[in-house]
Amino acid sequence: MKRVLATGLTVLLVALPSAVFGWGSTGHRFIGQVAMRSLPADTPAFLRTPQAALDVGEYSREPDRSKGAGRVHDSDRDPGHFLDFNDDGTVLGGPALSALPATRADFDAAVRKAGADSWKSGYLPYSIIDRWEQLAKSMAYWRVLTAAEANPAWSAHRAYFTADRRRREAQILVTIGELSHFVGDGSQPLHVTVHFNGWGDFPNPGGYTTAKIHAPFESDLVQASVTEAAVAAKMLPPNDCHCSLQKRVSDYLAATGALVVPLYQLEKAGGLVAGDPRGPAFAAQRIAVGASELRDLIVEAWQVSATQTLGYKPNAFSVADVVAGKVDPYPGLYGID
Repeated sequence: MKRVLATGLTVLLVALPSAVFGWGSTGHRFIGQVAMRSLPADTPAFLRTPQAALDVGEYSREPDRSKGAGRVHDSDRDPGHFLDFNDDGTVLGGPALSALPATRADFDAAVRKAGADSWKSGYLPYSIIDRWEQLAKSMAYWRVLTAAEANPAWSAHRAYFTADRRRREAQILVTIGELSHFVGDGSQPLHVTVHFNGWGDFPNPGGYTTAKIHAPFESDLVQASVTEAAVAAKMLPPNDCHCSLQKRVSDYLAATGALVVPLYQLEKAGGLVAGDPRGPAFAAQRIAVGASELRDLIVEAWQVSATQTLGYKPNAFSVADVVAGKVDPYPGLYGID
C-alpha cells in the first residue's frame, strides 16, 4: 500500500508494510467489546448481551483481516483506514479537516484540485460516516420488524417478520463491527497525519524520530502492555455534540490529530520503550476514546433510526407509522414489486 507525504509542492510516495494497521487485533477488539458493554439500557437488548460484545470485538478486526483479498478490493478499501493531513490542517494542501466536502466524490475533486490524490491521502472520515448511515438504516428496519412481529393484526406474516428481524440483528452486529474498526482507526494519531510512520521528509526542528514507529506503537506495545480493564477505566462520559454527523467526525479526527506531536514527544522521551508506563497509558487512553466515540455513535444511530422512512414508492413507509400500527410494512419489507 502506498500513501502520500506532501509539503508545499513536494510529494513523496512511501510504501508501507502491509502489516501496518490502525491498532492491531488487540486494540480493535478492545474498542468493540468495551463500547458494547457500556451501551445504555434504552438501546435494544440484543446489543447488550455478552455474546454481542464478543461478536463485535471480532467483527471490529474484519476490515484489516480482509486485506490481501485482491488487487481491486485492496486498492479501493485500504485508503479508507486513514487520512493524511498536513500540520496546517489541510488534506495535502487541499480541503481543511474542518470543512470536508459532503461526499467522497466531492472530496476526491477537492484533493485533485490541490494536485494530490485522494486514493493516497486516504478517506477515513467517509468510512466512518458510511458505516454509521448504514447502521441507522438497519436499526430502523429492526424497529419496524420488531413492531410488526408483535402486532396481532399482521400475524399472517409473523414468521417472516421474526426471521427477518433475526437476520437484521446479525447484520447490525457486523455493521457495528465495521464502524468500530474505522472509529478505532480515527483514535490512533498516526492514522490522521502525514507523519504516519516516523516524522518523514519534513522540517523536523523537534528532532522527532524518523524510524517506523507505527506498528510497534499500535500493535506490539498494546498487546504487551494494555489491558481491557485499563481501557474500560478510561471511558469518557456520554457525549451528544448536538451537531451534524460530519462535524462530529471532523472534530473527532481533529482532536486525534492534535496528539501527533505529543506522541512523537513521548517517543523522544523514551515513553514507548518497554517497561515505561507512559506509553501504555497513552495507548489505553486513545483506545478508550475510540470505544467512547463508538458507544455514542451507536446511541445516536439508534435515536435517529426512529425518524427514518424505509422502502420505495408505492410501498414506502415511516418507522413511526409502523410502530403506531397505521401501516402494515410487509409489502415494503418483502418486496412486492
